[in-house]
Amino acid sequence: MASDGKSKDDEVKVLLRNKRARHDYFVERTIEAGLVLQGSEVKSLREARAVMSDAYAMVNNGEAWLVNLQVTEYPWANHWNHAPKRDRKLLLHRKEIEKLDEAASQAGYTLLPLEVYLKNGRIKVLLGVCKGKKQYDKRQDQKKKDAQRDIEAALRRR
Repeated sequence: MASDGKSKDDEVKVLLRNKRARHDYFVERTIEAGLVLQGSEVKSLREARAVMSDAYAMVNNGEAWLVNLQVTEYPWANHWNHAPKRDRKLLLHRKEIEKLDEAASQAGYTLLPLEVYLKNGRIKVLLGVCKGKKQYDKRQDQKKKDAQRDIEAALRRR
């Protein structure tokens, strides 16, 4: 039996995806970060019970933080439950934090979470260094998507 070099541990399961971020922003660069979580948060995230529509990342005192990620309370955690909208620390190397701080300090750039996923049994966040799109940029992207969809439909009809 031949294997393709990937084990079951290498699988990535996407739990949450921020579609609005890719629609409203140009993603210049991405970086993977770990999250400091409580046990009830992990259980809620494994069930994809979270909202990341208004979440963003920031660097404060040499530490990276994920702000406004709303993780719904886990119903069976009782009094050991977590606060749904607390700030969560991101696990990154110092040089990565410095690069993110430098990128976010430029005018028009922000740090946004693009995906929350499970990798090797750990919950990770894909952060993007993003620059806001103008309305005409969004219209151009929509035209490209429509044209690509028409091309694919025409090829399927053949």
